Amino acid sequence: MNKKLTSALISVFNKNGLGPVVEQLKENNVTIYSTGGTQKFIEDLGINVIPVEQLTTYPSILGGRVKTLHPSVFGGILSRRNNESDLFEMKEYNIPGIDLVIVDLYPFEQTLEEAKLKTSSFEEGVEEAKIIEKIDIGGPSLIRAAAKNFNDVVVIASKENYEILTQLLVEQSGETTVEQRRTFAATAFEIVAHYDVAIAKYFNPSEALYFLESITQPKPLRYGENPHQSAVFYGNLDKLFHQLNGKELSYNNLVDVSSAIMLMNELDPAPSNSPHGGEPDTQSQARLSLHQGKENQAQPLLVNETAIHKDSLQSNDSALDTPPLGGGWAGSFFAIIKHTNVCGMASRNTLIEAWQAALAGDPESAFGGVLICNTEIDKDTAEAINEIFFEVLIAPSFSEEAFKILRSKKNRILLKNKVQGTGQPSEMYRSLLNGVLIQSIDEGNFAEWKQTGGRETTEREKEDLVYANIISKHLKSNAIALVKNKQLIGKGCGQTSRIDALRHAIEKAKQFNFNLGGAVMASDAFFPFDDCVKMGHTAGITAFIQPGGSIRDKDSIDYCKQNNLAMVLTGIRHFKH
Repeated sequence: MNKKLTSALISVFNKNGLGPVVEQLKENNVTIYSTGGTQKFIEDLGINVIPVEQLTTYPSILGGRVKTLHPSVFGGILSRRNNESDLFEMKEYNIPGIDLVIVDLYPFEQTLEEAKLKTSSFEEGVEEAKIIEKIDIGGPSLIRAAAKNFNDVVVIASKENYEILTQLLVEQSGETTVEQRRTFAATAFEIVAHYDVAIAKYFNPSEALYFLESITQPKPLRYGENPHQSAVFYGNLDKLFHQLNGKELSYNNLVDVSSAIMLMNELDPAPSNSPHGGEPDTQSQARLSLHQGKENQAQPLLVNETAIHKDSLQSNDSALDTPPLGGGWAGSFFAIIKHTNVCGMASRNTLIEAWQAALAGDPESAFGGVLICNTEIDKDTAEAINEIFFEVLIAPSFSEEAFKILRSKKNRILLKNKVQGTGQPSEMYRSLLNGVLIQSIDEGNFAEWKQTGGRETTEREKEDLVYANIISKHLKSNAIALVKNKQLIGKGCGQTSRIDALRHAIEKAKQFNFNLGGAVMASDAFFPFDDCVKMGHTAGITAFIQPGGSIRDKDSIDYCKQNNLAMVLTGIRHFKH
């Protein structure tokens, strides 16, 4: 049913784009009610406005906290135009009907983000007071009332709808259909719901009674994991990347890009000689070592930028040492991701050397992969990369010559990282069965660095063990990573037994002619038996790193002691399903 607009209530925080709407309301002889700054804005346009105070007979009170919360306002919005009782009461109490409500919400989320940038705590309560004042009361109430009564009322809850409303006012001479009003109402309810979720999460950031998440900016994808599946991405990728070239990111692209970013976030920032470099910061180094122990668990000590359990200091049968952080990690990193697994990774002095070493680890799996590095892509590296087919390349920047080379393929996706070390959520969740499963991210790599083998690790082995441990963390379980000279030379992942994962890793290394003599092995979980260390030793592996925790840890440890092999226990398992 079409309805002609005769009156409107307008009260907005953001007035950008409001002018054309108000001009069209004037053209259609719509009576306008307004308050405060919005009233002044409309009057400055030379358009007549009736102050809301004339309806309520009350001024704005409590510093503006109460303006429109009054029966004369809400009665005009909620009255059912086809209900005789409602119409009688409207007449009895002299309440005019309101056909259009244009109201937005105080910028709560923006104020919260600004407060976070200014201070890490609310010691004086000043920032929190500002946040609390941006919790809108009247706005959501007016929006919900108008949306509920969509049969008779149009509600506009965002400036994003101003242009649509203006077009309707022009084309339909101030009339709207019930379908149009219902569409506006649906949008309005979503806006209020998102607003309420943000406030609820502020007051109770953990242990909420409900699964609360609201992410805006839906982006329909070409399809989901497979062509017959539909998919939508919710989020703002523009905060993380600047897409320089290529087609739109697909569902599978996004999953692999996320895995690539989480892997790179484990590593040190780019070195200071990089255009986007800087000195390694303690926060990123802590990511390599620290694991925040939960309540009632032994807490790690930070010793020379490495976490070591207090309890471990009492052990007499193990050597304690520190994994090599800082200077040992200088250089360029390159990684290749395929189906969320690391299939190639290396660290070298130059980027092209890192790329060549990463690719050599598994040149077959690299086909169609997602590539990521920590320094600017130069001409030589671009020419080398250009020789293979890949889906996505993520880098801090691209030289002019490199960009010209890489953009030669129009569908090739090139992403420039806007900020190093971004894109990692604090929580992860997935839908399953009849609910949602939530967990904190797998943060940290060492709760301890406990040497339990037949000898201490060499300096080179230490570096490779830390490197291999990070890689195994980013492989699907069961996972084994074989590393030599900071190059992934073999990996097994997604296997139903750990020994099968090791078999795959060894076969991969042999397939591409790597010598496993002096290599190290990382496992994402403990060795349930000593078969893995035996097989690894036979292949030439000299050092092992694993979480420990098996009731048969002693079997693997004893084998290492008997054969003069190094073994490190980290105390943190890294299952990934």
